[in-house]
Amino acid sequence: MTVRVGVEEEFHVLDAENGRLVPGAGAVLGRLPGPEFKAELQRSAVEWNSPVHSALDSLHTDLSGARRRLDEAATGLGLAVVAAGTVPFARVTPGDATPDFRYRALVDEYRKVADEQLVCSAQVHVDVPDRDTAVRIMCAVSPWLPPLLALSASSPFWLGSDTGYASWRTMLWQRWPTAGPVGCFGGAAEYDAAVEDLIRSGVIKDPGMVYYDLRPSEHQRTLELRICDACPRVETVVLIAGLFRALVEDARAGLERPGAGCDGRHEWLRAAVWRAAQAGLEGTLVDPVTRAATPAPEVVHTMVRRLRPALEALGDWDTVRTLTEEALARGSAAHRLRQVAEREGLLACVKAAVADTRGDHGQGTGPGAVRRPVAAAGGAGPAGTSAAYSVESIGG
Repeated sequence: MTVRVGVEEEFHVLDAENGRLVPGAGAVLGRLPGPEFKAELQRSAVEWNSPVHSALDSLHTDLSGARRRLDEAATGLGLAVVAAGTVPFARVTPGDATPDFRYRALVDEYRKVADEQLVCSAQVHVDVPDRDTAVRIMCAVSPWLPPLLALSASSPFWLGSDTGYASWRTMLWQRWPTAGPVGCFGGAAEYDAAVEDLIRSGVIKDPGMVYYDLRPSEHQRTLELRICDACPRVETVVLIAGLFRALVEDARAGLERPGAGCDGRHEWLRAAVWRAAQAGLEGTLVDPVTRAATPAPEVVHTMVRRLRPALEALGDWDTVRTLTEEALARGSAAHRLRQVAEREGLLACVKAAVADTRGDHGQGTGPGAVRRPVAAAGGAGPAGTSAAYSVESIGG
């Protein structure tokens, strides 16, 4: 089975010495030829778009290579890059938007919401047969998005202080009028009609301003995951990509089962997203099945067990199982960054995030087991994928 996956990652641009967010994206992009890196709304962020991949190990290689190229470009300018939802030393400076007509229009319309859009996310695209299928499976996928947010949570700090949240990016992001959980739609025509209603209302200008946690792509035959923080470690991105691909494939297969369908009761999802943003992996989440408060590791394990048939069919089971256990043992990036900040201060926290983004895990966020992808010895999975992981003990 071949179901392709691609990733869009956003990175903060910082002063390498003091860790402060700076409008240096243009200078960094000037040292990066080709279209894969591009500007974002704020001049302090850079976005990278991956090619599509059938195998998680090749996605990992591509992500790691892109981060190395970005790091080299920034380092040559006395800058650094961080993949995280927010950075501790952000500073809101009106007028720092990228000089692009679309971005300027966003700033003029949304004012402080746009000015404070100093956040970065990781977005995942997964192949779907057609747009109608993408819309129809959103109902089945949506309840499992909060655990993916908890896995990615990396933004506990904002404007120099601890917010008490694992993903403060989520709280900032949800201020946009179309952000948050997507509703239930019977198909593409119904979804597109709802988007047209939003445009006609004047709240948004075009379909590109639909910022739901999950949406069908406007330009590709993909379903797009948009709920996650940018992740300091590449392995976290790979894990989320593998889980999301399995969720999409499991939901697509579910359309063929008798009695498949959604009960339309998604009013609890916004609360579940809030809980994931507040708790990360260290607290309780809303269980998508029972809708009861449940320890985050238990919810994640339930999701992985539920997805095992799809993961095995995609050739991802061993990789996802290993990365899941590593993620739960290590804890969320938000938790690890807090630990560094408590021991050594916020600047050390920034440097740890820079090191993790670069891949220097030995200089990163403390002791623990780090699993790094290596070429599989032997055959490939059913989709032609091959990924094995070795365990390297660092500092413990």
